[in-house]
Amino acid sequence: MLQLDPLAQQIILNFAIGLIVTISLNIEVGFLNLPQFGRLLAVVVGAIVAAAIPGRILALMLGLPAGAEYAESMENPKIVTAINEWLAQNPHVSVLVLVFTLIIAALLGGLIGYLCAYPALRLKGPFLGITLLAFGDIIVNISWNYQPLVGGTIGIWVADPLRFLGPARASTMVLVALAVAIIIYVYAELLAHSPYGRMLKAVRDAEIAAEVYGKNVIKTRAQVLIVGGAVSAIAGALWALYTGSMKAVTYTRLTWTFWPWAFLMLGGVGNNLGVLVGVFIYTVVRTAIILYKGALSAVIPMSPEWLEYILIGLALIAIMLFRPQGLIPEKPTPALPRKKLEEIKKRV
Repeated sequence: MLQLDPLAQQIILNFAIGLIVTISLNIEVGFLNLPQFGRLLAVVVGAIVAAAIPGRILALMLGLPAGAEYAESMENPKIVTAINEWLAQNPHVSVLVLVFTLIIAALLGGLIGYLCAYPALRLKGPFLGITLLAFGDIIVNISWNYQPLVGGTIGIWVADPLRFLGPARASTMVLVALAVAIIIYVYAELLAHSPYGRMLKAVRDAEIAAEVYGKNVIKTRAQVLIVGGAVSAIAGALWALYTGSMKAVTYTRLTWTFWPWAFLMLGGVGNNLGVLVGVFIYTVVRTAIILYKGALSAVIPMSPEWLEYILIGLALIAIMLFRPQGLIPEKPTPALPRKKLEEIKKRV
């Protein structure tokens, strides 16, 4: 039976989810220089999808309440418990539910990116960043105050598609998240080395020149917001599925927007490998602080609750002062393989 060590499981989970969100941010910020301060928006959409859609569909199939009563605090645990018991007896359907949830989360995350794009894309710089940040707060406040969606202030339970695995359920979900993170990392690498990826960086580096060469900057921004929204919504859905619950207030700008920015700045903006390294370092340090905060309280003159934030803040200041390009700076992406370029050079 697959069961990871609890410490390894926590590190892998935080690394996988953090990598997915930060890669989505790198596509928008690193490849196109979009001031994306609303990363929270698509993540919350993904979590809402995982909490609200598959459970309601399964409730309808089983003849259980699936409307507004599905999100009522007294009814939801009973309904989700009945759904989970049924899923435990139907593993094939459970796997389909997991895949369906991630696909719908990606589609709605992309749709939200599209809907946010057109009101915002004629803005630039800090104005665009603040607008995207406001969009993120709007969706959280709707989820928090509109009870029929995902339970409002109480939250709701999330149907568990891996319940049939019993005690191995949590470890398997973590490995699923890691597999998804690897797939998205490979996708981002292929994107970075593709003609489209080079076009994004051309728009980033010289927007007016790109327009002169016929590139539609507005359309390009919209496309990137759609891709970034879809990827980060998958992270939100995976997190909600792992935790087994969804409560809107627990999704904060600090965790789902500012932490990914910190990962990105540490690793290197525009470099997927740097993002991977940045997420891994932060994840290990943060997990160690959380796990050993009790021991640390005996040797530091303050509450360890704040140590995580203080150390990360100091690390960010140090990065900006001494290595603003990050640990692994972005390298130029050649249009042709190096070997091919050397052959051309010899011929010339």
